Amino acid sequence: MWLVVGLGNPGERYAATRHNVAWRVLDLLAERWHAAPAERTQVFSARRANVAGREVDLMRPLTYVNRTGEALTEWMRERGGPPEGWLAVADDVWLPIGMVRMRPTGSSGGHRGLASLEAAFGSADFARLRVGVGAAASQEQLKEHVLAPFGDAELGGVDEAVERAADAVACWLTEGALVAMNRFNRKIVKEVQEP
Repeated sequence: MWLVVGLGNPGERYAATRHNVAWRVLDLLAERWHAAPAERTQVFSARRANVAGREVDLMRPLTYVNRTGEALTEWMRERGGPPEGWLAVADDVWLPIGMVRMRPTGSSGGHRGLASLEAAFGSADFARLRVGVGAAASQEQLKEHVLAPFGDAELGGVDEAVERAADAVACWLTEGALVAMNRFNRKIVKEVQEP
């Protein structure tokens, strides 16, 4: 069993926020892969697909981002052990909108959801895909920034980033993290036409 965990917060209040961009990636993958509903507990819901001969769960933690590790622990309990391979998809305020970054392993980089996953797994040895959501105006405004929706002018770039992130997840699954890094860890640069 393979696993893709999308970090986000449950509830309508958070659905369109920057913190939940990973759930948009999972929704697109579920649509592409014709994923079917799978396990659902109080702390996670999963959809399951067969991709290139691999059984893959797309898991949404139903905890808040900072407690994502609880959902991973429960998923492993339900499945009888850790996944063969797994990837965490998360928002990243240090990357501009339109950029994605795959890493085969690494640190949380200050992302509390990734830190929670590392604590639950007992290791930072899992792949992660960060989706740029743009920087906050200041460190003090970081919490409000990630819990705010994208602005109208950002939506086109966000849609492209979600598509690119979904492609990167598919590449990770079929060709591995290093290939996905080489193919997708580039900034998307849009030409701006002057009026």
